[in-house]
Amino acid sequence: MVGTTVAVEAHDSEYDRLSELKAFDETKAGVKNLVDGGVTKVPRIFLNNLNSNTITPSRRDQPSPHLGIPVVDLQGIRENPSLRRKVIEEVRSASEEWGFFQVVNHGIPLSVMEEMVKGVRAFHQLDAEVKKGYYSRNDPTKRFKYYSNFDLYRAPVTNWRDTIAYVVAPNPPHPDEVPQVCREIIIDYTKKSSQLGDTLFELLSESLGLNPNHLKSMRVTEGFLLLGHYYPPCPEPELAIGTSSHADSDFLTILLQDQLGGLQILHDNEWYDVPPVPGALVINLGDLMQLLSNDKFKSVNHRVLAKKVGPRISIACFYRTGYKGGEAADIVYGPIKELLSEDNPPVYRETTINEYLAFYDNKGLDGTSALPHFKL
Repeated sequence: MVGTTVAVEAHDSEYDRLSELKAFDETKAGVKNLVDGGVTKVPRIFLNNLNSNTITPSRRDQPSPHLGIPVVDLQGIRENPSLRRKVIEEVRSASEEWGFFQVVNHGIPLSVMEEMVKGVRAFHQLDAEVKKGYYSRNDPTKRFKYYSNFDLYRAPVTNWRDTIAYVVAPNPPHPDEVPQVCREIIIDYTKKSSQLGDTLFELLSESLGLNPNHLKSMRVTEGFLLLGHYYPPCPEPELAIGTSSHADSDFLTILLQDQLGGLQILHDNEWYDVPPVPGALVINLGDLMQLLSNDKFKSVNHRVLAKKVGPRISIACFYRTGYKGGEAADIVYGPIKELLSEDNPPVYRETTINEYLAFYDNKGLDGTSALPHFKL
């Protein structure tokens, strides 16, 4: 990858960014509509002028195969105690050093994963007028919705992607609220992902030296959200970004990505590719997990590059409730008391998901971490 710095004159007397954002939003047709219309230049609202998003050489230019994020094999962890201890150590090491790892033999069949990618693609490729019926930015009553850029009016850079959001828990939508083109597979995939999430929280609890059910007893699984991202091909990928640099606003994310690639994570101040591994799922820890672990585990920045080829499809399952997402959003969270001592005092103050998300969402994906705001 050739290092490229994008220089953008963000402000001038003739540029009314807000008007352009509103015009884009009011189409209710997303980035795909621009591509379908034959756009050959990246519209100005998408020009990437953030230093944290600047496209720099990645580790894939290095020949060593050992520089990639860890891959953890979950095969046999229920039946073999010594194997389970080995996996717990691998999860602990990956969570402390990377904040990311991939899992294989995780219990979700490859056929289900492939159908999930097809289902998300099928929705985004519906007729624009059909999709408009699901378009929503701020309606909390919609449990399935479609939009482009949740932080459209707050983030400094508009991302080259469209998204569907499906609230799995609490209070999932009636199946009839989910478009038929992806209804059956979304329900099946999220059920299986939820089972995997239970296993991962057990392993994370044990890797912290706690009882396997400790994190679940803190009700971290009561909020569960699926986002299905669609990244259309970009005519000038060096000038745009698929998803801006950010850390996730949850406890844990389970990511299914197709084979196009483009996901990168920031490690030791360098961007590393996360190459697609057939049958694997990408796991990353969010800010709320770093807070609970009192900085023992990492929540790291990651981004998605825009590409000339596409569409790229990814499906992210987030463990947290939404803003004002019911009782679970008002639970008070702080560093786990069993991890604290004189030598390891709390780094963060206590907060709620509502308070955390209000700050995170208002900030938008601007490349900075939300966690310092909650430090003691």
